[in-house]
Amino acid sequence: MPSRKGRKKQQRLPFTLDKDLQKEILAVLLIAMGGVTVLALLSVTKGAVSEAWILFLRRIFGWGVYLVAVALIGGGVSLLWEDLQERFPIGARGVLGLEVLFLSLLGLSHLLAAPEDAFKLAERGGGGGYIGWAITYFLITAVGRGVSFLLLLLAAGGGLVLALSVEWDQLTTVLGKAKARLVDLSAPPEPDEAPAVVEKARKRQPRKAAAPEPQQKAPVTVRRPPRGRRLKRLDRGLPPLDLLNGGNDESYGDADVRYKKQVIEETLRSFGVPVEVVEISQGPTVTQFGVEPGFIEYSGSNGSVRRRKIRVNKILALQNDLALALAAAPIRIQAPVPGRSLVGIEVPNTEVSLVGLRGVIESSAFGDIRSTLRVALGRNVAGHPVAADLALMPHLLIAGATGSGKSVCINSLTACLLFSNSPDDLRLLMIDPKMVELTIFDGIPHLLAPVVISTEEAVRALRWVTLEMDERYRLFSQTETRNIDTYNELMASQSKEALPHIVVLIDELADLMMVAPDEVERHICRIAQLARATGIHLVIATQRPSVDVVTGLIKANFPARISFAVTSQVDSRVILDSAGAEKLLGRGDMLYMASDSSRLVRLQGCFVSDEELGRLVGFWRDKIDWIEGQAEPSFPWDEITPAQEEMDELLPQAIEVARGRSSISASFLQRRLHIGYPRAARLIDQMEDQGVIGPPEGAGRSREVLIDEYDLQEDNDGAYSE
Repeated sequence: MPSRKGRKKQQRLPFTLDKDLQKEILAVLLIAMGGVTVLALLSVTKGAVSEAWILFLRRIFGWGVYLVAVALIGGGVSLLWEDLQERFPIGARGVLGLEVLFLSLLGLSHLLAAPEDAFKLAERGGGGGYIGWAITYFLITAVGRGVSFLLLLLAAGGGLVLALSVEWDQLTTVLGKAKARLVDLSAPPEPDEAPAVVEKARKRQPRKAAAPEPQQKAPVTVRRPPRGRRLKRLDRGLPPLDLLNGGNDESYGDADVRYKKQVIEETLRSFGVPVEVVEISQGPTVTQFGVEPGFIEYSGSNGSVRRRKIRVNKILALQNDLALALAAAPIRIQAPVPGRSLVGIEVPNTEVSLVGLRGVIESSAFGDIRSTLRVALGRNVAGHPVAADLALMPHLLIAGATGSGKSVCINSLTACLLFSNSPDDLRLLMIDPKMVELTIFDGIPHLLAPVVISTEEAVRALRWVTLEMDERYRLFSQTETRNIDTYNELMASQSKEALPHIVVLIDELADLMMVAPDEVERHICRIAQLARATGIHLVIATQRPSVDVVTGLIKANFPARISFAVTSQVDSRVILDSAGAEKLLGRGDMLYMASDSSRLVRLQGCFVSDEELGRLVGFWRDKIDWIEGQAEPSFPWDEITPAQEEMDELLPQAIEVARGRSSISASFLQRRLHIGYPRAARLIDQMEDQGVIGPPEGAGRSREVLIDEYDLQEDNDGAYSE
């Protein structure tokens, strides 16, 4: 008989689980855990338990949590699918190799991601987590950083060999083949006699028979499309894009984006502002978190529970608290994001990525603009390239503090124009009072004159541009055309010379405004108002965007503007009519206002190095032999007659005012023409030179008018005739 103790044990275990059922239950649990982990990592599901589980795994394994999730699902599937174990057997050696490889990767990721604060990175769930931190800490303490990197690489390679079950003989065979392949590649090429024979055969074959021609042309038609753009560039004599450094296609942003997202949500929630980050856009300079305001529940007068959406002003008021919690300043809040029901919180990245000019030029955003005056601006907060057409702007005003990136922006704009235009299509006039920024372009055939560095010469250059604009309008009137495009089409149909576009680049407007503010402002405003149809465009930069430099008339005629980092909110309002530029980070970080939109777009401007500019300028200097018109004067405005140079635009109106009067004075001209006293006095002197009025008769007395209302002096060299 069974004993009494044995009967008690049998009563405690009324049923038993067989081994297959236990294996299936374990497999389902592993797959469920892996699935929950994957969903939580992808932010598909949220909850206190899942967030705690993910935080635990991140702190232990860091970025290796994704491999852990895959391993959980893979382990469960292998337990359920017995045939899978037979097809892909993984023994103890393979498991050991995978573990060694996994631990080595954790150590490498932490070693490369955290050069200084390694433990803080592990606490945030980055790098290799606590495991990666422990491995790198002991290795660096023992043998140093460089040797630790090599040891981890060797360990990863050994783990991979163990996991793949590669024998030593197989490994030596593979290494031998790789060595032989490298030797073959490094050997000098043999004389290419065979290709020469093939070339001759291809040339002679069409003469013998016409039937084989399709067989010879077939490979040619296959090879042309990928290189069609480059062949077209070389045929037009334009520089290739190989002069620029390679494009930068890396992904932008920080690795701890999830941590910043959690900090933003928790910080705002702690102040009674529930929000949810529903969109993250990573750019080269900042990362924009798209925040959707939540609801606040409150009880109504009848006891019912009502919901009210959070006001945007509450989020704006917590800007400094967010900057403190994220340990990042300055933070810019865009409320709301244009066209979206979100509030954009722009947080600076830990490291600013460089935006290469070539990467933007090769993008579809630049290629889709069908214009020879297209320019690359940079990349937005989402990392997408942004380009614009200078012909549609049609003028551009750039402002920013010293060292914020204005000159680099002008260099990149000029480089874009030089890549797309020959000297027959585009002429440049560069004014650089600082004497160091634009002088690198001296010697290229596109220049109308050497780079102007004197402020006096700059005023004469602007006067010449005004006269050139008037001359072009006279040509349009004679040919009954409306703009430069229709005029050039007419000239092309008649096999005559076309008019090139003219782009005037001024690197510092403040210096010109200090020397001759009235004349400079008058010429700039007149060019900006009328020069679009004539193909003349202005690009003006200044580091002092104050109201005495960027006047209201200048702003009104420059709808397209770029603002880099400025020192105060007042300067930001002067250039952009809104605040925001004072919170930029500098070094190419800018706000762009397009001519057809009032909303601001944050960009990281394109960077072009001096070495790249040197190669581009050298390309055009080598081409100067075939450029026609080398006999032109060094300064086109040297041909301006003294009467044209000194004549004020209001001189004909001043003569009309004086005609029929016995005397006239400067104060009278002030009242009638609504001008200042200096300009009125200058008009009095010019009228005296033309013989319209007599010499001064004494201090403060009026001048005698020498012409009557029937005296028309049209033969005076055309000085004031219309």
